[in-house]
Amino acid sequence: MPIIPVPVYANESSSKKFLLLVCACALVCGGCVPKKRPAFPVNQLAMNHPIVPQPADVSLADPPEIYFEMELAPRLVVPRAAPARPRVAAAPAPGGPVTAEMPREPSIAPELSDEQLSAAQSETHQSLSIAERNLSLVQGKSLNSAQQDLVSKIRGFVDSAHEAMKQNDWQRARSQAKKAEVLSREFVPNP
Repeated sequence: MPIIPVPVYANESSSKKFLLLVCACALVCGGCVPKKRPAFPVNQLAMNHPIVPQPADVSLADPPEIYFEMELAPRLVVPRAAPARPRVAAAPAPGGPVTAEMPREPSIAPELSDEQLSAAQSETHQSLSIAERNLSLVQGKSLNSAQQDLVSKIRGFVDSAHEAMKQNDWQRARSQAKKAEVLSREFVPNP
């Protein structure tokens, strides 16, 4: 282990003065003497309740006079002498309904092969029969508003499927019937 030489001062009084000066600088610069906040003097705290002024005796025998001028605004709406005539839709022109003269809107449906067409027809009929059977289970029972709304949606899908079947749109008929079947499963009792 190496030995470190320590400087030795010949004058012992100068080393004491130097050490005293270093300690004083350390205390001043280091902040060893913290400043204390003055504590709130509790004896100056007032414990009295506030003084509420007493209401003055005001008699209402003589109310004050308030002057105002009344101006009539001009009428913005003029009343009618007779009630307004009801609006009635124009009568259709004689010679039959207008829809017969107009061509039917073209429906955009993909062409199905014979196998796909027969599969769509069978799936549609099967889904419709299941949905109608499930709806018959509900008939005659008291339903809450959510169940009544569900029944009306199911009937809407069934009607839409029948309409699509009339137009030979079997893909739409199959999807509408499938929606009706899925919603109608809500009313089937669980085994």
